[in-house]
Amino acid sequence: MTQSGSTKGTTTRREFIGRTAATTAVTLAASSFLSSAGCSSSTARLTGRKGGRIEAGNVVLFQGDSITDAGRDRQREGSANDIRALGSGYALLAGAALLANHAEAKLTIYNRGISGHKVFQLAERWDKDCIALKPDVVSILIGVNDIWHKLDGRYDGTIEVYERDYRALLERTKRELPGVKLVICEPFVLRCGAVNEKWFPDFDGYRAAAKRVAGAFDAVFIPFQTMFDEAVQTTTTAYWAGDGVHPTLAGAALMAQAWCRAVSAT
Repeated sequence: MTQSGSTKGTTTRREFIGRTAATTAVTLAASSFLSSAGCSSSTARLTGRKGGRIEAGNVVLFQGDSITDAGRDRQREGSANDIRALGSGYALLAGAALLANHAEAKLTIYNRGISGHKVFQLAERWDKDCIALKPDVVSILIGVNDIWHKLDGRYDGTIEVYERDYRALLERTKRELPGVKLVICEPFVLRCGAVNEKWFPDFDGYRAAAKRVAGAFDAVFIPFQTMFDEAVQTTTTAYWAGDGVHPTLAGAALMAQAWCRAVSAT
């Protein structure tokens, strides 16, 4: 073997080892960190549950905008339970904990969030990115772009449009997937970075609309804004979301904890 061939082989092995180590580290870290949040119930308990949000064999789909997207590899989105396809945010952390702690439950987890999207854009891709996957559980976090893009002149929607489109989307989902279980995440912002007083009080209207929609469709509602409002009492807002919208690693972990806690409590 030539020098260059040896070097190439070594690099390939190192890349493989690095990817494997990274995957293992993220899964174990998420499992440990979220063990107290509800994702760590025994496999037997999950397998035997009836009527809970997540049961053995379920397909779990995370949907939304950039906060859910979190840099996921779109080329690998067809691969369930794939670390690169799940991005680097709360969906990865929550999904990793579920998979690590319920290995025998054979869960299938997808992330189909797309950066910049609003409710009507979810609807435009819903056949491919939701219905076709036949999910048992659909978790949606959407809303921040519905106001952000309006503030910067790229969209002319309103709170009423947001709620109307959201209800229509869930009606369609329930119609085409009769047994689907829904998780509605509250849109949130922190007062730093891109977020200023121009966001209010309208942003609170979007939050309230999401909660009304969750109630109307018997969905689990995850109060992310309340969670972050409490978290910023202990440190700076930028610690949780540097630009006021996109969570840091700490913010994503906090979201994953809240998601696991809310879903497992149902």
